[in-house]
Amino acid sequence: MRQAVDILSIPTRGRGLVEITRDVRNWLEPHTVQAGLLTLFCRHTSAGLLIQENAARDVRTDLEAFFDRLAPEDASQYRYADEGPDDMPAHIRTAVIGVQLTIPIVEGKLALGTWQGIYLFEHRRAPHRRQIALHLIGE
Repeated sequence: MRQAVDILSIPTRGRGLVEITRDVRNWLEPHTVQAGLLTLFCRHTSAGLLIQENAARDVRTDLEAFFDRLAPEDASQYRYADEGPDDMPAHIRTAVIGVQLTIPIVEGKLALGTWQGIYLFEHRRAPHRRQIALHLIGE
């Protein structure tokens, strides 16, 4: 059984979904693991990870609009505002989405479905550089 760990640094442009599938595939390729598991962990409380539709842009637009309604930037709804009006809604969105994914590796490839992509969901308005920890185990 082999293991590999690393940190990907992903720049964001502010709030929205950033597809990181290619970054993850590029990291996985030289490890030549045929069967195993890849765990991705977002090291932040105001951004999360999800697997979602990667063909139709409207799906991502609708998801972003849904989360804007779910946790709006409305200071009257929250007690915490130390880092600005978008911070507490970002924490709520991350609590719903989560910060970890586990993806099987089958025949050396991510076992994603045809229309699935891996996304970092940035919940803050300002651009950030987010860290994604990767842990691969397999043979």
